[in-house]
Amino acid sequence: MAQSIDDGLKNLYYGKYAAAKADFEKVIASRPNEERAHYYLGMAELGLENKTGAAAAFQKGLTAVPNSPLLTAGMGRIDLISGDAAGARQKFDAANTATKGKNGDVARAIADANTEIKGGDKQLALKVMETLLNNEGLKKKDQYIATAADYIELGDAYRYLGGENGGKAIAAYEKALELDAKNAEAVMKQGHVNYNAKLLEQTVAEYAKATQLDPNYAPAFYELYQFYYTPRPRQFSLAKAKEYLQKYLTVSDQGDRVKNEYYLASIMYYDKDYDAAIDKAKGLMPQANDAYKLKLDRLITLAYLTKGDSLNAQKTFDTYVQRIGKDKMELPDLKLGSDVYSRLKSSDSATMAQNSAKSLEYLERYATSDTVKDLDRYEEVAKAFQQARIFAKAADWYQKYADLKVEKKEKPAAVDLYNVGINYYLASAGTTTDTSILAKSVAAFSKLATEYPDLTTGHYWQGMANAAKDVEAKSGVALPYFEKYISMAEGDPAKNKAGLIKAYTYLMVYYYNKDDKTNMQKYMDKLAPLDPASEPLKQIKDVMASKNSAPRAGR
Repeated sequence: MAQSIDDGLKNLYYGKYAAAKADFEKVIASRPNEERAHYYLGMAELGLENKTGAAAAFQKGLTAVPNSPLLTAGMGRIDLISGDAAGARQKFDAANTATKGKNGDVARAIADANTEIKGGDKQLALKVMETLLNNEGLKKKDQYIATAADYIELGDAYRYLGGENGGKAIAAYEKALELDAKNAEAVMKQGHVNYNAKLLEQTVAEYAKATQLDPNYAPAFYELYQFYYTPRPRQFSLAKAKEYLQKYLTVSDQGDRVKNEYYLASIMYYDKDYDAAIDKAKGLMPQANDAYKLKLDRLITLAYLTKGDSLNAQKTFDTYVQRIGKDKMELPDLKLGSDVYSRLKSSDSATMAQNSAKSLEYLERYATSDTVKDLDRYEEVAKAFQQARIFAKAADWYQKYADLKVEKKEKPAAVDLYNVGINYYLASAGTTTDTSILAKSVAAFSKLATEYPDLTTGHYWQGMANAAKDVEAKSGVALPYFEKYISMAEGDPAKNKAGLIKAYTYLMVYYYNKDDKTNMQKYMDKLAPLDPASEPLKQIKDVMASKNSAPRAGR
């Protein structure tokens, strides 16, 4: 019996959920009151993306073993998946209290649910694992003997808390390796910590090390596939994604036919055999559960989109959204929706505007739907609004991007602050100047000048943004910023010609309005060599000439 449960746990470890399910069903058939078999059967069902099957397994277990803390924790996991955080917490607390925090299976069940599932309490996960592993003050017979799995779960709790906890996560995974030197999961998860820290080379090295440590450990091959399939700089490589997906399929659960066939369809997509990918995905639909139907719909939509058939991509995508409901769309759905609607072409300008608006709506939801704030997603949204010439929204998102950098203890680069300022500047322009938006532009450029005082950019654009409030150059509000810019830029007039022309022009007109002929002439003399055809220069010369030639009173 123990061997059968161990077989199932081993298959769970290797990501072979169909095989694990069969193992646990055998145990339950011969021993219906085995609570661990019921719980891990539910976990196997979740691995197969069958939430209904998992809930049924946990519930059947509770019928056989009423008040089982382990199965109560399993039902708490189902509550979390369903969005009922309060109900989940009640079950987790009951399970933890019943075992006094000293049952490894129960503690890991609670911690794993709260780290892996959206809406989980990461602090609870850490507390539960720390309590399990703390033997201080306990008699030897009452002390808990830790396993590698416990330290991996502790590492996960630290990893999901993020920030400065990354080092603690690594230490916990190292402790797991001290107990089980061949544990590929611990090595792979050290790679996850590096990925969160954007240490991409180290990430790949750890994933590869996990595959070398245990060549049958399918999850590490899957992570390498996902790494290279992610469309980000220094990651994306279809050739490598395909290579590692094929290696994953070689060692994955051969009994999980739908999943394997789905990935084979993915390989067809990578090979640019889009029609074959679409046909295989459509053929799998009748055997697929709800979770895989969604994956197949995404693949079909993506294949249509990539082959250039945006109309069929839209048709497939819209049918899919109608089926699941807009409020239940996941991150990949929102990104795909943005891509689909951004590719649609129409000769009708109103239709194009509607498509662009839908694309941007999906993209904004994509950036904000996940509790984990992501710099790349924020920047992608900002760029999309800028490209669509919706400058105020672009500026808002560039500001969020800069703020998120600060939140992550990174200093915004000069270009980040410039992007905020320039987009607010562009947004303020119109038939009348929007002074409230222009004030945001001034603030952004002021911050740029303060944070990067040795760059001319902040000083120049402070001048430009303030000059937009003073288009007739009468108040002189832009004066100190242009003067600072000029003092820095005049050393290289060829490089800074355009900016100097703007600054000289403003100052020339300002001093003309002030009837300060000395300073006016100073900037006229500076402007003339750079822009001899300057219209403001010509007008002032004409006015001055007219005044000089006019007959004096009394003659």
